[in-house]
Amino acid sequence: MRYTTLGRTGLEVSRIAFGTWQLGGEWGTFDADDAVAAIRRARELGVTFFDTAQGYGFGASEELLARGLRPELTGDRDSVVIATKGGIDPGGPRPRNASREYLRAGVESSLRALGVEYIDLYQVHWPDDATPAEETAGELQEMVDEGKIRHVGVSNYDVTQLAAFDAVRPAETLQPPYHLFQRGIEAEVLPYCQAHDIGVLVYSPLASGLLTGTWTAEVSFDDTDWRSKATAFHGDALRGNLAIVDELKRFAADKGVSVAQLSIAWTLARPGVDVAIVGARRPRNIADSLAAAELTLSADELARIDEITAGAVQFIGASPEGVA
Repeated sequence: MRYTTLGRTGLEVSRIAFGTWQLGGEWGTFDADDAVAAIRRARELGVTFFDTAQGYGFGASEELLARGLRPELTGDRDSVVIATKGGIDPGGPRPRNASREYLRAGVESSLRALGVEYIDLYQVHWPDDATPAEETAGELQEMVDEGKIRHVGVSNYDVTQLAAFDAVRPAETLQPPYHLFQRGIEAEVLPYCQAHDIGVLVYSPLASGLLTGTWTAEVSFDDTDWRSKATAFHGDALRGNLAIVDELKRFAADKGVSVAQLSIAWTLARPGVDVAIVGARRPRNIADSLAAAELTLSADELARIDEITAGAVQFIGASPEGVA
């Protein structure tokens, strides 16, 4: 495992973080004991950074993460960095809610679910245009002053939203989606983060499973899995991108790695990206992904990957309002 300093937080973290979106109920059924074992396996392999959210099953994934990290959280708290997110209410009358009252209630809920006295990094899950940045950022700073959270970040923000937040208190980190089929942050967001020393931890580096290299055009999902409703995972969009994945698999095989490792290593090689968030529901699935932290890609290899993926159908994905 390799480690890095996460932007202006000063936090030393593993370059791959263990993510828990898949443990909140939006990805179909899973075995909770397997999930806890996957968290433990990630920790054994050197992961020190774990990302979750109140919105992942309304605390369910936070509670599972707490189970998996109980030895560290009760006896060696400084050995792990816990990031969580708040400010959304999927399915509620106000899906995005970064108001003062809702954020504070969310922090208290996350502290209870995680069983900790403080959260290392608290992130606004999605921008809320109905709440002024002064209110959102100001309330988070108050909770930093109270010791409930130590660092403040945002997720899914664009440059205008980052600048508005920054005008009140620094956004220390950004968590955007980023993978070979979703590259929108390259034009403006990543350069802005580099210029302002904002730590970037990207989610879905495996395109929500597409870049694992295990799918066929006949792939199907449980009705409870958000991907069953996503246009990217059906029809011509899926078939076209699967053809690209097949070519990436051949390229990866020539290098002696899996397409999943290649895809994660690609995100980590991009200027401005500090951390890739990778999830797993079983311990056997995590080791392959973590090996990507050790993989170095040359400039020629990165250029070839760009050539292979030039015709990809770009993702839209999920938001608090639903799935596109």
